[in-house]
Amino acid sequence: MDHYEKFQLDLKKNLDLDLTGYKRPQMERRINALMRTLGQPDYDSFISAMKNDRQVMERFIDHLTINVSEFFRNSSQWEILEQKILPVLISQTPNLKVWSAGCSTGEEPYTLAMILSELTLPSKGNHTILATDFDSRVLKKAINGVYSKKAVLGVPEPYLKKYFSPEGEGYRVKEELKKMIIFKNHNLLRDPYPEQVDLIVCRNVVIYFTEETKYQLYKKMHNALRHQGVLFAGSTEQIIQAREIGFDSMAIFFYRKK
Repeated sequence: MDHYEKFQLDLKKNLDLDLTGYKRPQMERRINALMRTLGQPDYDSFISAMKNDRQVMERFIDHLTINVSEFFRNSSQWEILEQKILPVLISQTPNLKVWSAGCSTGEEPYTLAMILSELTLPSKGNHTILATDFDSRVLKKAINGVYSKKAVLGVPEPYLKKYFSPEGEGYRVKEELKKMIIFKNHNLLRDPYPEQVDLIVCRNVVIYFTEETKYQLYKKMHNALRHQGVLFAGSTEQIIQAREIGFDSMAIFFYRKK
């Protein structure tokens, strides 16, 4: 057993964090770079520091996750969702159950909420969005729903006026959007998945996972979807074994459960 493998075991035993599903080369480089930044000479001292200092632990968790999120990120993909995917889903199930997996600081589920609100006017529908993330700190920001002027640059002006209120130097999401969303801490590698979901949005989340782990996660997402439910994947995450898992391609980055 080498030093990194021992670190993985110690991490699991002492802090209940499991790195076995992550690609080793990328993760090892990122962890070693963080250790140098924090002045930790070896893995044992790093484990000890995380056990004794919550801030060190939070820095490590932040390093594991990619907390990069934007409203309407890759806008052309959101247009496909709004114009081609959601109308079909709503025609089948007027009240959609949506899961934003790896929601980070909340831009993605709030984008979903805006699009769904516009599509179902005037009835509004009774759509629910479950927004989950591994990192409790980013979830707090998502729940708070306050964003800087720079953060909302991707929000169309009519939506900004309709769904946000100016606050200080930024904007706060209005309650009518917030009430559509349930934010929850969730570990994709370990925790149970929701059931009978109409749409799963999981974009740019699994980039550091091994191919085997990705395959297992996508199988679980397939099982979480109802018949003909849809998975919206990220631009870096085309599912090579989609047909084997049980998906049909609806459009690029959109996969329907057969």
